[in-house]
Amino acid sequence: MSKVQRVVSIGAHSLDAELMGGPLLLKYAKQGAHCTCMHVTQGRLEDPNATKEECDAYLKELLDQNQRAAAKLGADTLWLGYVSSNMPTTEVFSDRLEKYFIDEKVDLVITHWRGSMHPRHINTHDAVVRAVKRMRENGSAIKLLYGETFEDLVGFIPQAYIGLEDTEIEQWYSALNEYTVFKGGVNDFPYQQYYPTNLKVRQIESNHSKKCVCYMYASLIENELW
Repeated sequence: MSKVQRVVSIGAHSLDAELMGGPLLLKYAKQGAHCTCMHVTQGRLEDPNATKEECDAYLKELLDQNQRAAAKLGADTLWLGYVSSNMPTTEVFSDRLEKYFIDEKVDLVITHWRGSMHPRHINTHDAVVRAVKRMRENGSAIKLLYGETFEDLVGFIPQAYIGLEDTEIEQWYSALNEYTVFKGGVNDFPYQQYYPTNLKVRQIESNHSKKCVCYMYASLIENELW
């Protein structure tokens, strides 16, 4: 892990980047890597009668949650400024990501698997994959992993199991709990029950001595075999 110096976890919405990449970000950050939680879009108030002031306050609170969660993982945070109702084309989105990866000398990217129930997750996957493949074709050694969320499980195949110390689990959950949505304040999905249970499930299926998160390796253009 020590060879990785620049890591970015890219989520379509707030909380996605931390759910998928949080365990790896905190591990790499402890080894001195520069880690970033990148948010493609932010959430919005569902109330059609919400005032502009209420919407602005909601966005400000989400951005504050981004900052607090990232800090607990030893990372920084970046919102690309997109909104769900006005996303760019895959090409424009991907070109922006590729420039960022090159400028930031990114070693490892973590993002959504494509088998998702959510269109923005699929958009994000496609843009990231296009950017990484172009870089690989040009000789870059950048790596790509797909993280696990309950929304992206169609065809998801666990391939890399990462054991977590109890202190790392506590650190990860402390970051996730900065989000109102993770605490059940936005929808009724049982985040607090699902993710601890999933750690145990992945431990059992991998026969690991510790509770685990898992990742799926991306198919990459290879310039040479190992």
